[in-house]
Amino acid sequence: IDDLAEVDYSLNSLPAVFRSFIDLDLKGIVYPAGNYTGPPYAAAPFTIPAQSDSMLYLAFSEYFFQTSSFAYYTAGAFNITIAEEVRAGKLICFLTFFFLQTCSYYNISTEIFGSIIPEVAKYSVTPYPVMMKLMATEIPIISLEQDSFTVEIQGSMEVFAVLPDSTTQSLFTMNVTANTSIALNIFDQKLMGSLCLNRLQFSLAHSNVGFFEISLLENILSYILQTEVVPSANGK
Repeated sequence: IDDLAEVDYSLNSLPAVFRSFIDLDLKGIVYPAGNYTGPPYAAAPFTIPAQSDSMLYLAFSEYFFQTSSFAYYTAGAFNITIAEEVRAGKLICFLTFFFLQTCSYYNISTEIFGSIIPEVAKYSVTPYPVMMKLMATEIPIISLEQDSFTVEIQGSMEVFAVLPDSTTQSLFTMNVTANTSIALNIFDQKLMGSLCLNRLQFSLAHSNVGFFEISLLENILSYILQTEVVPSANGK
């Protein structure tokens, strides 16, 4: 697939040949590149609804997406470092699994965080650039539903001040829970997805600037995602 993951689509069994069609049962297991340890999931059998008005029907099970999530999690694909010069819209890469969207340019600094979190302003009187490290702490859960699928991500975000000598100083760490859904539809003979952010929750895991209420930061980031990033992703 890419440098991080490989897919095994070998046959599970001999092709089943009928008068009007052929059934091919493929494995569809995604592994971390070079690591073929079995994923912690069991494949459930499923069938394709009987139809005959197209030449080819291709179906992917929930197992395929679960192993994809496991492979990319194992390969570290959900560990992201966002520095001052990086567009803040890259947050959406972590929050929505593979929908990387860029919204608008933010010069992220302790001054911006300090305007939201007074404890940061008191701790860092001199404005410094900010670096954020985001990581998934559990394998993202992908669930298939009727005409859509959902992605649930548990993760953490650590915020650092970047000092003039290029060293970093940890400010605080947050636990992050994000739940998104993607509705699928066919438009102009193309499979299209419509992204929706269902839930974004933060909790303070550790702080070097003192305890503070996380709700304001949670509300601001939720608003940015709902009003700017998600509509931008859906407009692509």
